[in-house]
Amino acid sequence: MDPIADMLSSICNAGRALKPGLELPYSKVKESIARILVKEGYIAGCEAEGAPIRRLKLKLKYVGKKPVITGLRRISTPGLRRYSGSTTIPRVLGGLGVAIVSTSSGVMTARDAKKQNVGGEVLCYVW
Repeated sequence: MDPIADMLSSICNAGRALKPGLELPYSKVKESIARILVKEGYIAGCEAEGAPIRRLKLKLKYVGKKPVITGLRRISTPGLRRYSGSTTIPRVLGGLGVAIVSTSSGVMTARDAKKQNVGGEVLCYVW
């Protein structure tokens, strides 16, 4: 079971169904991925709600009747972890997409990881 892959496929499916938003089970990694997607302009907003059982609410973003997120790909899976050094962090679609990397300094985009000269586990690509 891969909670990050579940999150990414839920976002993709909700976008294809033109849903205004979706709710997911909460985790810190999911929240940091969602915050990166908000910062990069792929989703409209995210917030964590609930007292005993926390949920992560995401608002999706559209251009006309098409979702802003056209593709998501999980790179590092529980069965095969993929790591990248600070000099070999990949670019997505020649810089048009975003690679999300889990580093020792937290979850960040590949661009930020290169600036801070840290490598880590490549979680996913978003375009």
